[in-house]
Amino acid sequence: MVHESKLSFEQGPIRPPNEARSLLLRITRNCPWNQCLFCPVYKGQKFSLRTAEEVKTDIQTAKDIADDIKALSWKMGDSGLITNRVMAYILRDHNYSYSYKGVALWLYSGTGECFLQDADNFIMRTEDLVEVLRFLRVKFPDLRRVTTYSRSRTVSRKSLAEMKEIREAGLDRVHIGLESGYDPVLKFIKKGVTAARHIDAGRKVIDAGMSLSEYVMPGLGGEAMWKEHAVETARVLNRINPHYIRLRSLRVPTRAPLYQKLVSGEFRMLTDDQVVEEIRLFIESLNDGITSTITSDHIMNLLEEIKGKLPEEKENMLAVIRTYQDLPESDRMIYRIGRRGGVYSSTDDLHRDETTYHKIKELASELSAKGLDEIERFINEMADRYV
Repeated sequence: MVHESKLSFEQGPIRPPNEARSLLLRITRNCPWNQCLFCPVYKGQKFSLRTAEEVKTDIQTAKDIADDIKALSWKMGDSGLITNRVMAYILRDHNYSYSYKGVALWLYSGTGECFLQDADNFIMRTEDLVEVLRFLRVKFPDLRRVTTYSRSRTVSRKSLAEMKEIREAGLDRVHIGLESGYDPVLKFIKKGVTAARHIDAGRKVIDAGMSLSEYVMPGLGGEAMWKEHAVETARVLNRINPHYIRLRSLRVPTRAPLYQKLVSGEFRMLTDDQVVEEIRLFIESLNDGITSTITSDHIMNLLEEIKGKLPEEKENMLAVIRTYQDLPESDRMIYRIGRRGGVYSSTDDLHRDETTYHKIKELASELSAKGLDEIERFINEMADRYV
C-alpha cells in the first residue's frame, strides 16, 4: 500500500491566474481543438478523455491526502488546522509528493475553491461530467466554488437542460476564451467558432445559473482589424453580459503558430500604445446595460489597473487609460520597461521610487542609443516570458 505522503493525482499544465489557490484536478487531457494560432499551449499534445472512474480515483486520492494532512496537524498539536508550522514541515520534507504539497497549500490558503483542468471539459458526456461533479461534492462538501474551462463551440452543443443538470451537480463557474467577437478575426486565428455561437454559448451558461468569465484578447486583430475587433467584441459581450470580462493582451512567442505569420508579414502586431487605444475603444463600446466586472489580472497586460464594475466604474477605467496616454513619451517608455520587468503594476508607481525610475531611464537611454528597434526587442522579450 502506498503511504499517503507518496500519493499523487494527475494535474494539467495551466489554470487561470485567479485560480492560483484552487485545488487543481485534471478532468480531460489537453485541448480537443488545439488549432488556435495564438495559443502555444498543448501544441504537439494529443487530446484524450479521462473516464469518470479515473477522475473519481484522483478525487479520492486528493481527499485521502487532505485527511492525512489534517491528521498530521492533530499529531503536531495544531488541532487539525493547517498552520505555518504544519506547512513548513511538509514543504521542507522532500518525501512528500508534488500532489501532497499542492493539497497542503490549497488547505492552507483556505479558499475552498476547485478548478477542473484542462481546456474543454464540457466535451465530456453530460452524464460523466455530472457523475464526477457529484462525487467531488460528496468528498469535499465544503467546497465554495468549482470552476472549469470550456469552448463556446462545445457549450453550444449542450442543451439548456443539460447545462442546468451540470450546474445542479456542482459546477459554479465557466471560463470561456471568447478572444474576439469579429468573425474575420475568429476565422483568421482558427478559433473554430463564430460570434453568433459565442453569444449562444455565453447566454446558455448564464441561463443555466452559472457564473461566466469571458476572456478577451486585445491586439488580436493586428494593425488590419483592430477597430473592428474592438467594436465587434464589445457588441458580442453586450449581448452576453457575462459576470466577468478578463483582458489577456496578445503576445506571440516563437512556439505559437501565429509567429510564422508575424515573420512573413501577414500579421502585424500593434504596439503597446496602440493596444491601449484599442482597449479604450472597446470599453467605450460597451453599452450602459452591461453589468460585467472587467479585470486585467495578468502580467501580459500593460495596464493592470483597468478594472471595475460596469456601468458605474466605466469612467474610472477610461481615466486610467487617459492617464497613461497623457504621459510624456519618455515616461510611457520607462513605464513599459518597468511593467514588463515586473517593477511597476500601475502608472502611479512611476515616481514612488525615484532611484528605480532613474535606473530604468538610464537603461532606456542605453537601449535607444542602439536604435528604437532595440528597445522594442528588449520589451517584447521580457513580455513573452510570461506566456
